[in-house]
Order: sequence, then C-alpha cells, then structure tokens
Amino acid sequence: MGGIPFREIAEAIGSRLGLPAVSVPMDELMLPGYFGFLANIVTQSYPASNLITSRTLGWEPAQHNLLADLDNGHYFPAG
Repeated sequence: MGGIPFREIAEAIGSRLGLPAVSVPMDELMLPGYFGFLANIVTQSYPASNLITSRTLGWEPAQHNLLADLDNGHYFPAG
C-alpha cells in the first residue's frame, strides 16, 4: 500500500470534526500560527509503503488502513 496524502488525512479529520479542509498557500503555512515547528514536515511529501515488509516477510496488514481507522470514530469525542 502506498502512502496517504496529507490532504486526505486532513479531510478525514475535518469531516469527523465537522470542519472544512482548505488549501493554505505555502507562504502562509510557514507562519507560526499554522503548524509552528511542524510546518516543514507537513509541507513535504514523505510517502511510506509496506511493500518491502510484505515482500520480505510475507506480511499483509490485517487491520483497516489509516483513513478507515480515522473514520471509525474512536479518535474523536462523541458528538
């Protein structure tokens, strides 16, 4: 499985919290009010994959992927 784009993660979290996920221009993201010291991380692409683990160990994930897990609701207060 390939990495999940940060935007999709933000949209899933926003959906559960009833908040819109909007694009923010890069120069605004670098301001302290948005992500502070994490701004450099969220503005980059860090794809991750389980391909090497799957091929090397014959492992396949048995649980939901991140987006399905976020949609499950147990990370958010009951509304």
